[in-house]
Parts: sequence; C-alpha cells; structure tokens
Amino acid sequence: MSTFAVIASRATPTSARLGPVLTPAQAVARLRPGDVALGRLDVLPSLDGVEPGLWALDILERRGVTVLNGRDALATAHDKLATAEALACAGIPHPTTVPVAPWLPPPALEPPLVLKPRFGSWGRDVTRCDSADALRQAIDAARLRVWFNAAGGIAQRLIPPCGFDLRVVVAGGHLVGAVMRQAAPGEWRTNVALGAQRVPVAPPLEACELALAAAAAVGGDLVGIDLLPLPGDGWMVLEVNGAVEFSGAYSLGAEVFSAARSALLAGIGFEADAQIGGRALGNGVPGDLGGLRSDGAHGPLVAS
Repeated sequence: MSTFAVIASRATPTSARLGPVLTPAQAVARLRPGDVALGRLDVLPSLDGVEPGLWALDILERRGVTVLNGRDALATAHDKLATAEALACAGIPHPTTVPVAPWLPPPALEPPLVLKPRFGSWGRDVTRCDSADALRQAIDAARLRVWFNAAGGIAQRLIPPCGFDLRVVVAGGHLVGAVMRQAAPGEWRTNVALGAQRVPVAPPLEACELALAAAAAVGGDLVGIDLLPLPGDGWMVLEVNGAVEFSGAYSLGAEVFSAARSALLAGIGFEADAQIGGRALGNGVPGDLGGLRSDGAHGPLVAS
C-alpha cells in the first residue's frame, strides 16, 4: 500500500483538501519508498525566503518516495528572479524583471515599475512606482524591511492594470482550475488578500497554453499561474505560485481538488482504486499512516 501526503508547514484549507498534511520532519519519519509526497512549502511570512523543509524533499526523493513539487520546482516558483529566468529561457512572455537590493546600484529600468519582494505573496509590500521619485521612495521604505536586507527584491515593468487578472491552476501538466480575480474598488492589485473577488471564468486557449508552458518551465507539478491581458491582444505570465491556494470556485466542470489529485497521480503512473477525496485528520496530520490513502481511507494506490 502506498501513502499520498502533502508536505507543508501547516494545514491550510487547500492543503487539507488535497490530502493528509505532514510537516517535513513527520514526512521523513513516516514516508517510505513507493509513497507519494506533494511539496507545498510556502514563502515565509517575513518574505525573505522559503519555509524550512526543502531538505526533507531531497531526503524523501533519495529514499525512493515520489516527490511532486520538489526542491528545484518550489525554489524556482517562489524566487521571482529564478521564475523570470526560467520563463525567459522558455520564451514565455513575462514583464522585464531586474534585481534590487541594498548592495546593488539602482535599477536601470525606467518607470512605471512595480517593486516587489524577491520572495513575495499575498500582495504584501508590492509598490507601484510611476516615477523615478516614487521608485526612490519605495526603495528607501524597503530598506526598513527584513526581506529587502536579507534577500533583496525585484523591479518589474508595470503592465497597465485593467482591474482583473486570470489565475490558472495546473496539476500534472493539465489545467484543472481557473478564476478571474477582480480587483477591489480603488485597488490596482488583484490579490484576494487585498479584497479582490473570484469570478468563475472559462479561460481562453492562449492563456491556457501559456499557463501550461509556464508550469513546465519551472518544473512545477501543482502550481498557480497568474496571467494579465496585454493591451490590444494576448496574455502575459505575471507570476508562478508554488503553494497556490484555491477553492471550489476554481472548478472547471470537475471539482477542482479531485481534478488536481487525479491529474497528479495520473502524471506519475498511479490510479486510485476508488475516488480520491481529500480529508485530513484533526489538524491535518494523520495519526495512522499504515495504509492511508489521500482520502483518509485504507487501501492501495495501484500503479497502472
């Protein structure tokens, strides 16, 4: 019997719906060859790196556990400089991005720009700079932040805001979910944490193709891809989220959590002998992993 587990520092609603959640240390103690681990370590709340635990994914992989969203994929997705390089190498449209840090000269890009943490999420400390003065002020303010002094940030060419973006969830090389995120009144950013609303959407073909290509470029097995429409026509990949949070609103016909798990398992040659649910136990950590499937029931995952 094989175990499917989500490796994360905490059981978020999304992680708990995907499967039983183990901390990195618990995963190393409990998972065995033939098991499947999905890495969902996020950026630190301090925005200066990735949560501890990437080491555990390496150990699990060496042990013979199938690791999805491994160290390289999470590091590339969470590090916006690494994401920009991976997308550029794959020829995927992405805003021009340069590093900004206390130890570097001012960025050569001309405003309008967006200043962001290098490891960022939730729209926090993201500043729009429409002039050189605004950029200098934003950098001066960032000098008081831990993330800026520890890891630096990025300056990114501003894509003219249109009040919405498209977030697509890719699992196992398949598009399994999407929503349009509509910015809150008076807000140019489209983060739900900043008041944006999720709106059901049928994503256009070009956006779907870009999202799939972006996931492949970073090596992500389960990622969220944020896309912006370009003035006139077309789409551009703005960000890749290695620990994407999503809800049932993302469903495209099939329920999004079931679709994601099915795509992930199919991508590694597994099929469930029964429908996969996603129930985590208690705080998301299963007490008995003896033969636990991702739905908390007992029974094998059968390799096809």
